[in-house]
Amino acid sequence: MIVTHHVGSTIDWYPDDALDPAWTLSYTGRPKPFFHPVRTPGGQLLSLQEPADHLWHRGLWFTIKFINGDNFWEENPPFGTQQVTRFPEITHPAADVTVLSLSLDWIAPNGDERVIGERRTVTSRATEDAIVIDWRTELMAERDLRLDRTPYTTWGGYGGLSFRGSRSWLVDRFLLPDGQVEGRPAGQTGPWCEMSGPLDGGPGLSAGLAMLDHPDNPRYPTPWYAGGAGSGNFLNAALLFHEPMTLAQGQTLALRYRVLIHDGIWDATRLAGEHARWLEGES
Repeated sequence: MIVTHHVGSTIDWYPDDALDPAWTLSYTGRPKPFFHPVRTPGGQLLSLQEPADHLWHRGLWFTIKFINGDNFWEENPPFGTQQVTRFPEITHPAADVTVLSLSLDWIAPNGDERVIGERRTVTSRATEDAIVIDWRTELMAERDLRLDRTPYTTWGGYGGLSFRGSRSWLVDRFLLPDGQVEGRPAGQTGPWCEMSGPLDGGPGLSAGLAMLDHPDNPRYPTPWYAGGAGSGNFLNAALLFHEPMTLAQGQTLALRYRVLIHDGIWDATRLAGEHARWLEGES
């Protein structure tokens, strides 16, 4: 494992013997921090940054659509921002584990009102066949807040932990514990969801990315919102899909997720086992 910190800009994380980083965190220069590129253990690029029709989609990121009516999702003025308040702290509690700790201020579109103070912790390691990203966040309300989304019709409901996939990755399957979703998930619930399919670049290439929801999260098991190749490869743990949420001033919303980036196609048994091991505290 190698970690390279370009201070004030990005952090690159390399598994052992990898030529390219498995992920790069960009924490300045955009309205929100994000992870891109994101690669499988085999080096296949899965993430997409700033597609022409959704410039605010960048790899792996977290935000809420509306906070007290202000837009923190799309970046058409006026919009809210997330500002990292100091350099991320990097620690290595084990030889193969890296922990990033970030403090963020969520700033309303007026530019001087902090509505959320966030403490975000991202832990990463590589297994034999996956890159593991554990995402923990604590969102403290600086005032009474209403967290909301665009209600779903033919689209909507999204907000929270999100991933936008590469156009060279033909996502043709969304898998939930009770079976494959035909089309795209739009509010179906489950403790995990995986998107997977073939990759351009050679014969037999395929990959998947799974998000795992934690029972301590509100509204567990979470609703999912996603889209495949025809509408852009996208996966979102959409805890606000069915209704908004309110936070009183001083209240903290704590969320935990695990993201698994892997080569090949995993089945439901493998994914259920990964979720169980996570909850049992195994790495």
